[in-house]
Amino acid sequence: MTKHMVDLDEFRGEARTWIRANLERRPQSDARAAGSDDRTPEEIAESRVLQRKFFEAGFAGISYPAEYGGRGLTPAHEQVFREEAAGYITPDFGGAGHVMFTAIGRSLLAHCTPEFLRRHIPKMLAGEELWCQFYSEPDAGSDLAGIRTRAGRENDRWVLNGAKIWSTGAHHADYAMCLARTNWDVPKHVGLTWFAVPTNAPGVLVRPIKQITGSTGFCEEFLDNVVLTDDDVIGEVDQGWTVAQTMLVYERGAGSSGSAPIEPRILASDLVAAARQAGRADDPVARQAIARAHVNDYAQYHLGKRISALLRTSSKPQPAIAAYGKLASGTLGPIRARLAVEIAGPLGLLWREDDELGAATSAGYLNGRVSSIAAGTNEMQRNGIGERVLGLPREPSFDSTKPFSQVVRDARNWSHRVG
Repeated sequence: MTKHMVDLDEFRGEARTWIRANLERRPQSDARAAGSDDRTPEEIAESRVLQRKFFEAGFAGISYPAEYGGRGLTPAHEQVFREEAAGYITPDFGGAGHVMFTAIGRSLLAHCTPEFLRRHIPKMLAGEELWCQFYSEPDAGSDLAGIRTRAGRENDRWVLNGAKIWSTGAHHADYAMCLARTNWDVPKHVGLTWFAVPTNAPGVLVRPIKQITGSTGFCEEFLDNVVLTDDDVIGEVDQGWTVAQTMLVYERGAGSSGSAPIEPRILASDLVAAARQAGRADDPVARQAIARAHVNDYAQYHLGKRISALLRTSSKPQPAIAAYGKLASGTLGPIRARLAVEIAGPLGLLWREDDELGAATSAGYLNGRVSSIAAGTNEMQRNGIGERVLGLPREPSFDSTKPFSQVVRDARNWSHRVG
């Protein structure tokens, strides 16, 4: 991989030449873009092969450090490549791929040892290792610090027990970045540690969850005496909340242009296509809906640019700043999904088997509120912004300073008294 900085125009020409010689054009209508986030095993296998092709050509991990298999260039170079490749078929691992190359990969780079990074990052960039998150839990809800998955020390090993849920793409992943509690006698934001868990390790059970669209992009997991070593620890023991703060910045759509949308310079092609198919290209109501969506897309894009600029000037992770972008997505995403159905009308609800546009419109509507819930609800983003950015009074907290073992005990006793 190159170690010298390449001029953006020179890089654009290099990327354009390679893309045209090596990639296939993407069909104009792609139902998956607004529909299911799931992928079949065959699609995952094909994307692994294509990812290896990108890696060998120097177009995987463009802004990742060269010593770990990346190109060592800037986020601007990464954005240039995405712009040039927008009309072509690229590796697609579904939601898991997005999380792996942003929140997971960037968090590993920020907190792991060079030995860990040399062992895993090149394989991630080459498509040999797919990673997911073992993050949320059935009992923790939106309180991430309230997790109860336990990592106990036994001689020179770690033994994990617990359950996780809402893990995107876990059934396709080779590794999971797993948050567990390693110290129960300190407040809940302390005593947390991240681990790299092979999904095929003895004691790991991954179970897909069927969603409203019929897809199985989310999974639940059960960890039963899963044995790990110190080599599998991510960051420092008992300091997992620090790693989580870094991850939240990227998970909320900020901090890397590799996950940023391309500037919406023209009207949304999916909505224009829906209007034409429904015979409403000249309908003023449909045209107004398209214009509204375009304004929202444009505003969201430039909000994201401003957030990224602010985060680059900060010496430490600022998840509350990143929350502005996540809140915008959670607010405007459902609006856009509804506008698509309003434009398409009956064609967006009932469609022929070969009508990809209708299927995408309907699936997009069913998935429309994902962005307002996943990676933290809109309400959680508003709380973070209000308390940590605007300086509003914090909500009362009765458990943030107690040892977590006492919090669990008090909750259990309270439940028994109520019962």
